[in-house]
Amino acid sequence: MQLYSYFRSSAAYRVRIALNLKGLPYEYLGVHLLKSGGEQFSEAYRSVNPTALVPTLVDGDVSIGQSLAIVEYLDETHPDPALLPADAAGRARVRAIAQTIACDTHPLNNLRVLKYLKRELNIDDESRDAWYRHWVALGLGAVETMLANSAATGEFCHGDAPGLADICLVPQVFNARRLNCDLSAMPNVLRIDAVCRALPAFDLAAPEKQPDAE
Repeated sequence: MQLYSYFRSSAAYRVRIALNLKGLPYEYLGVHLLKSGGEQFSEAYRSVNPTALVPTLVDGDVSIGQSLAIVEYLDETHPDPALLPADAAGRARVRAIAQTIACDTHPLNNLRVLKYLKRELNIDDESRDAWYRHWVALGLGAVETMLANSAATGEFCHGDAPGLADICLVPQVFNARRLNCDLSAMPNVLRIDAVCRALPAFDLAAPEKQPDAE
């Protein structure tokens, strides 16, 4: 397998965690999102992923963008260990947590949105960072409530094994810390993040341990 990735991309970070949890070897292909105006916009990369976003997973003649689609593909093609619960209600809960992060929170704070706020709307750095913190507080705050209010929360987001929700949570917490977001009112989020990051699969996927880390 080949993974087109950028060390600080939280979406790519999710896929790295999933590959590590599955014990799947892969070739890391760095796509620098800032150099030369963004290598993701090159014709060569657009031929792989027309959205000009990372990550992209190439598995033989299969090429997939979108991190959640990639993770579920890996779970279906390499089912052990499972990243989604066996029961429908459990799968729905895990997907709801994951999508609260990946669909409701992260897209408002990713690089292209922050660049648009600054370059096109002339938002100053302080206001841009306030925007970031606002949406992270809402998104991770909602996740905290979901975790606190459910008996299904265990050592991890769902039960006592890491899965799709944890794969999404850890990269978002990493990014929140980079922007000095206040997470003190989120004890479940912080606890689960710490438990996950102590695992080799999460540790090896960390941004600072990637070959293109700066």
